[in-house]
Amino acid sequence: MPGAPPCHPAGPHTLRGVTGLLGPAEIRELAARLGVTPTKKLGQNFVHDPNTVRRIVTTAGLAPDDVALEVGPGLGSLTLALLPVAAHVHVVEIDPALAAALPETAARFAGPDAARLTVHPADALRVSAADLAEPAPTALVANLPYNVAVPVVLHLLAELPTLRHGLVMVQKEVADRLVAGPGSKVYGVPSVKLAWYARARAAGKVPPNVFWPVPNVDSGLVAFTRREPPRADVRREAVFAVVDAAFAQRRKTLRAALAGWAGGADRAAAVLTAAGVDPGARGESLTVEQFTAIAASAPAVPAVAQ
Repeated sequence: MPGAPPCHPAGPHTLRGVTGLLGPAEIRELAARLGVTPTKKLGQNFVHDPNTVRRIVTTAGLAPDDVALEVGPGLGSLTLALLPVAAHVHVVEIDPALAAALPETAARFAGPDAARLTVHPADALRVSAADLAEPAPTALVANLPYNVAVPVVLHLLAELPTLRHGLVMVQKEVADRLVAGPGSKVYGVPSVKLAWYARARAAGKVPPNVFWPVPNVDSGLVAFTRREPPRADVRREAVFAVVDAAFAQRRKTLRAALAGWAGGADRAAAVLTAAGVDPGARGESLTVEQFTAIAASAPAVPAVAQ
């Protein structure tokens, strides 16, 4: 984004006034009082380790004027650590019981900082910029539900141009895919689509024992900084259509994999050649810039007579 400040690097960062964080006892007490049992359907695994939420907020590197957006706050572990360091905190929670309880939890544990909290009882995949307009979020900091992590990140980056940077906790396998580069075995659709919006990096691993219930996988932290799209004259939807087609059959050459998208293998080869891409290459070897060049070249290449 023009004029957007760079992502704040990870480093020492004091969580001013953070005293009321949730430990295992508080998590269990809140859950029992609300009659809440974590469900796999909603991807609920609640963080009960204060040191982990401190680490997340520190690594996120929020500036005092940052407006944080948290998705899936659950019982409020991370929310309470965000409130003292952000100018405002939006939380989006799909579980109505949890959403209704968050203001009271914030008032109980965060004191005056609770005034900076806005709770949105909603599905993060359906929230819009208008829903989160005042004040507009600048940083996404969240322990995302495993089952919707990638679509949530991509939706929010598309919907909220004010998001400048972020740090998300996701399943370690998903984290590896999000930050993978061309040539990696796990490089794929999530890697390329996130690269369209942002520069991403791995920011550490989180063990299962800091969650309740304990998941059977490690979690990973992914930090990102928004960047300008590779080209302003090519629509994102056009590029993503190429990406989806290229990885739908990732073992095939691009000439074959893009045949359906292009209207035939010969036309796909012509488009690829015009874009400066080897028709015999595979999608896993291409950068987001090369996928963009392919989408840009398609309208300029005449249809091949059948």
